[in-house]
Amino acid sequence: MIVDLPNTTTSKISKTLVKIREEGGAVALGRVLTLVISTTLGHEEEAIEAANDASREHPMRVIVISTAAADSVALDDARLDAQIRVGGDAGASEVIVLKAYGDMADDEEGLVTGLLLPDAPVVAWWPGEAPEVVSRSPLGRIAQRRITDAAAQKDPRGYLQHLARTYAPGDTDFAWTRLTLWRAQLAAVLDQPPFENISAAEVHGAAASPSTTLLAAWLQLQLQLPVIHEVTPAVVGSSGIHGVKLVRESGVIELERTHVSIVTLIQPNQPTHDISLPRRSMRECLAEELRRLDPDDLFGQVITTGITELHEAPELALAR
Repeated sequence: MIVDLPNTTTSKISKTLVKIREEGGAVALGRVLTLVISTTLGHEEEAIEAANDASREHPMRVIVISTAAADSVALDDARLDAQIRVGGDAGASEVIVLKAYGDMADDEEGLVTGLLLPDAPVVAWWPGEAPEVVSRSPLGRIAQRRITDAAAQKDPRGYLQHLARTYAPGDTDFAWTRLTLWRAQLAAVLDQPPFENISAAEVHGAAASPSTTLLAAWLQLQLQLPVIHEVTPAVVGSSGIHGVKLVRESGVIELERTHVSIVTLIQPNQPTHDISLPRRSMRECLAEELRRLDPDDLFGQVITTGITELHEAPELALAR
């Protein structure tokens, strides 16, 4: 069910939600969190679809704040249009879409405060351009977790440097979430014999891939040795990580992307294996991030320490 509320207020939206629950039986008792999505007008649906899919694992209230893009001409009249979606149109969540125009768009915190679920954690998500300092932004101040996507910024790899300077516990980024399968695969390889120390490591990927940078930083922290971070031409249509090489006494371990969803594992004295490793969808990344509402300490260490040490490593000059 979809209910449109043109030129409305947060008070009217709250009353309409109560009326819908009383008349239609839609309840919010099972909601475990509030997800607040900040986006621009016309770019709401992809994020809503991802949230609806993720809600089947994490029942929640979704509040979408949609405002005019910074470089567009704002409307002279300040108004708030809203839409409430419940039932089949909202997955296992209830979705409140707020379209703010003019001066109404300047008070994001005020718009959502009266719509938050009581006594439930708040997660803020910017699927597009992120605020200057997410933890100090109007929505970031009320959220326990704050999700950004470096790949959606104007300078994806440069944004990691910015995030390293402005990081606060509770911040996270989809560039890190996309690494989960890569990190798990690399850990599985190193858990098998022969148990030899790694003497050198290299990570290579697309020039605009922040995940490649984070993987190199993570490896450098875990292995305690300089990791070469190399930019390579796009292969098989992949815009992300292209491969990893680990050198140890018995030979070189290679994990190379040979297809958009396949990587090939090459190890000394072992058969070559093709492994399914597709690029993770927005829904998969969101669902994973919603599984934990406490700060991700490992990500904090990688973004604040690993990124800095990676760019200080003398081997980096060889990759440029």
